[in-house]
Amino acid sequence: MSPSNGSAAPPAPRRVLHTGSLGMISGGLLMIIGAFTPWVSTPLGNLSGMAGPGLWVLCAGVLGVAGGLLPYRRIALAHALIPAAAGGALVVWQLARLAMLSMEHDSWGKLLPGVGLVIVGAGAVLLARAARRMYHAA
Repeated sequence: MSPSNGSAAPPAPRRVLHTGSLGMISGGLLMIIGAFTPWVSTPLGNLSGMAGPGLWVLCAGVLGVAGGLLPYRRIALAHALIPAAAGGALVVWQLARLAMLSMEHDSWGKLLPGVGLVIVGAGAVLLARAARRMYHAA
């Protein structure tokens, strides 16, 4: 029923942010920052993430930030799970590659994970945590 004055009540404003928005935005931003920072530290210098899979991580980070701004829970959940899986898989792959190269050349302690690899891993964890939080939200 409409109010007594004959005008219809305005619809309730739709919320843009959801339960996992803050975690998704911060996790996505960490992945974006981590894509540009050094992923491998060597005695001769650092190797940037953009020299390897940094572009993939950059795209995943943008996808995570975009999902944090979507009002639809199911789509936002996919925007959290896909970048978290991709970023986490790339971090594990890079760590395994560093261990394999160190083992092949008997150079333990020479190739170390850089700060970018740690930042991307933290971003993937934040995105996975936001996805879990959204999944369990009512």
